[in-house]
Amino acid sequence: MRRNDRHIRVVVRPFLLMMVTAVLLCANTIDARTRTTRKNLHSNQVPVMALESSDGLLPDSLACVDADAVSLKGYNKRASDSKESFFITNNTASRMSAVRLLLRYTTMDDQLLTQRSVTIPVSLMPGETKLVSVKSFDIQRLFYYYAGPQPRKAATPFKVAFRLTGYDVPVGH
Repeated sequence: MRRNDRHIRVVVRPFLLMMVTAVLLCANTIDARTRTTRKNLHSNQVPVMALESSDGLLPDSLACVDADAVSLKGYNKRASDSKESFFITNNTASRMSAVRLLLRYTTMDDQLLTQRSVTIPVSLMPGETKLVSVKSFDIQRLFYYYAGPQPRKAATPFKVAFRLTGYDVPVGH
């Protein structure tokens, strides 16, 4: 028996050591390939500026809309993006099913680039915040949001401001 025990120890121990080493090497390789954590990211939670109604560019019909009913923050648009995204928060006591905004885009020295109206179909409960996206005004992809990362290619920074022009409150439910 002693001879067989010794033979088993001589053969099995190196085999087990090789198997454990192979399993550990495979586990490290798989772990490295599937790692999804990114380092050095930062949150862009800069609030989007609300437009003042006294600037003369807003119609008087917007005076009855509560400008504080929604807030926007975390706006993002890189030069290569075809969409603009931001977080929108419902600051009312009612559920919203759509939000209409006037967005104004300006250069860093406040020269008007363009302004447009967008309707965002979104279901927002009171106090809820959601990430939404809209098609970008920048179809040529020449501009980037000033508070975001600076692109590698030549692009122009811009600022954005918004004005709530209306929102839908569903009836029933």
